[in-house]
Amino acid sequence: MLKVKVTQIGNSLGIVLPKEALSKLNTKKGDTLYFVEAKDGYIVTPYDPDFEEQMNAASTMLKKYRNAFRELAR
Repeated sequence: MLKVKVTQIGNSLGIVLPKEALSKLNTKKGDTLYFVEAKDGYIVTPYDPDFEEQMNAASTMLKKYRNAFRELAR
């Protein structure tokens, strides 16, 4: 378990993530992290949860119109 404190950063509040957390999240300076609401609080992840939803919708559409896309590719 890692422990972080909320600190003053300019006019805002923020947290500083330890190297261990950044390493496990596979993130570096400039990357975006997402706080996903869960029943017990929040989950921190580098993966955009909306992206998976969009890819599932695209996959469904590609399967449905497979023949049309194949013809357009010619």
